[in-house]
Amino acid sequence: MKARLLLLALLTPLTAAGATPDKTPLTIRDMVSYERVSAPTLSPNGRLAVFAVRQTDLAANRGKTGLWIEDLFARDAAPPVRFTEEGLNVNSPSFSPDGKTVYFLSAKSGSMQLWSQAVGSQAAVQVSDLPLDIGSYKFSPDGKQVAFSLEVFTDCPDIACTQKRLEAKAGSKASGMLFDKLFIRHWDTYADGRRNQLFIAPLQNGKLGPAVRLATVDGDIPSKPFGDAGEYAWAPGGGMLVFSARVAGKSEAWSTNFDLYRVIIGDHNMHLVDNLTAGNKAWDTSPVFSPDGKTLYYRAMKRPGFEADRFAIMAMELATGKTREIAPRLDNSAESLAISGDGKTLFTTTQDTGEMPLFAVDIANGEAALVARGGSVREFAVAGNQVLFTRDRLDSPAQLFLTDAGGRSERQISVNNREAIAKTAWGAFEQFNFIGWNNETVHGYVVKPANYVEGRKYPVAFLIHGGPQGSFGNGWSYRWNPQTYAGQGFAVIMIDFHGSTGYGQAFTDAISQHWGDRPLEDLQKGYAHALKKYRFLDSSRACALGASYGGYMVNWIAGNWPEPWKCLVNHDGVFDARMMGYSTEELWFSEWENGGTPFDVPQNYEKFNPVNHVAKWRVPMLVVQGELDYRIPPEQGIATFTALQRKGIESQLLLFPDENHWVLKPQNSILWHDTVNAWLKRWTSEAKPK
Repeated sequence: MKARLLLLALLTPLTAAGATPDKTPLTIRDMVSYERVSAPTLSPNGRLAVFAVRQTDLAANRGKTGLWIEDLFARDAAPPVRFTEEGLNVNSPSFSPDGKTVYFLSAKSGSMQLWSQAVGSQAAVQVSDLPLDIGSYKFSPDGKQVAFSLEVFTDCPDIACTQKRLEAKAGSKASGMLFDKLFIRHWDTYADGRRNQLFIAPLQNGKLGPAVRLATVDGDIPSKPFGDAGEYAWAPGGGMLVFSARVAGKSEAWSTNFDLYRVIIGDHNMHLVDNLTAGNKAWDTSPVFSPDGKTLYYRAMKRPGFEADRFAIMAMELATGKTREIAPRLDNSAESLAISGDGKTLFTTTQDTGEMPLFAVDIANGEAALVARGGSVREFAVAGNQVLFTRDRLDSPAQLFLTDAGGRSERQISVNNREAIAKTAWGAFEQFNFIGWNNETVHGYVVKPANYVEGRKYPVAFLIHGGPQGSFGNGWSYRWNPQTYAGQGFAVIMIDFHGSTGYGQAFTDAISQHWGDRPLEDLQKGYAHALKKYRFLDSSRACALGASYGGYMVNWIAGNWPEPWKCLVNHDGVFDARMMGYSTEELWFSEWENGGTPFDVPQNYEKFNPVNHVAKWRVPMLVVQGELDYRIPPEQGIATFTALQRKGIESQLLLFPDENHWVLKPQNSILWHDTVNAWLKRWTSEAKPK
């Protein structure tokens, strides 16, 4: 196994005080009201910082996002100020090459278009006026051209054609959809024949000029549903653009073969030149050019069909096509890439031992130096010697920080939620480790209840993460946040079982074709270890909760480890592994995890199939399901509830007709937390459950 960087978490000591008269535990309504900091953006000279702040409008049941700006060189250390006007809901900020203008996307005009606002001005100007929504964009290095993505019918000769087809469809009284290949639906939408495609247009007198499609690809650029402008890049001279795409064909639903394609930019001569990574049948993405344009850096997996393979950092000499791996000793997946102005350093984040630090990788020798740690760095921007980044922790939502490239001068920039955070009684947390499956070290976290009193015992919320190639560590979440349980008086245990990310690729690989044995052993041993180590845990009042793979594990636990639990909560969890293999949209996931298709290796799907153990179910369970969840289709949750009801087991079903694999709407999030907390309290109360 390759060497990897191990970090010691910066933790709140478990001796920290709980609730006091001037501090109150976190509630879901507090959390929903927090401002959310994201999209750190630096001007080219590193002087100005722009970032997004999302505020929740409970009455409208949605978020609204504005931009804020800060002069990082100002001597008065004044806090950031609002940049965009109230009501201008925006995203995707970027600076012009001269740093005098900020560009962003906004739907103020009725559709998502490109806007600009001069630094020092309070007036935003609409730059584009296209009949379709712009999904992403990126300016050429000289700022004279814009590459952007639109969702279009690929056989349409122009943008207007797509608009006319959509209008005709909207006016039709027939609703049937005809398909002749898979990927009929993805995440939470059905396919209608449109693809994300890249276009290019000049910037003329502050307005977007005529748009031309770069290349017609039978695939999405950027990828759906979460791809962004990080999947394409301009060469320094502006004469070339590289993008990542998976050619769909008939195999899109079971392929992870994204390749990097190069397009030559010319007045009348834009064409697809070649596939730069045709030799790699796995995932290639995140292109970044060297300052001289001679080298392309990118992230690449090695194993086709495996979405949780390690993303290595690669370098390609464009003149020869020769490639090499930059940091082979970094044995965790590189999450994103940015390059220093001198071309000597690549910056990346990677999960590591329950956190997500930021590293600077020396391109010459591949050595990775720590830039920022102590929680989870989600986004970052680099300009000159400045690094602007967001970081969150188990006791803080994302805040904005600035440091130098060596990580020696860190300071906090944002002040969002400062008063609310100061008034909150946080559950103190600590990372622990134990010997799990195969006598290997496994890590976990424990979080004390916010109202902790020495000598008392507290009910336990045992959280199981999804993925399964994921992690519950020192980071903030608005969906599965242990502090919301700590705020309700629960102690929380989270185990990063085999299959989790951030502990080396071999550790991550260990779960494939072993969903029900190796991780279960880790969960059992981790739970026993925590009970022995932390005397405030009340083992007689414990419930297990999980979503996605965590929901699968709850169903598996129901038939294979029911003894410790007073109740269970299963959110969007797999009930029947065989049916999951036939009905989920991203088939590569199910087929890799089970070693083949359900018809080629049916025994693999049955080996750890929860449906085969329903006869042993007896623990009360709350089932949560989104009807727009096409990853784990709603029938899985409904079947779970049906089994519970027919067996006469105390159970409830919380069904969201307007949510996907996640619960995103603010009011639905409140309902979710209220329902889950009520269920936990019902079964862990010291009084007899009713």
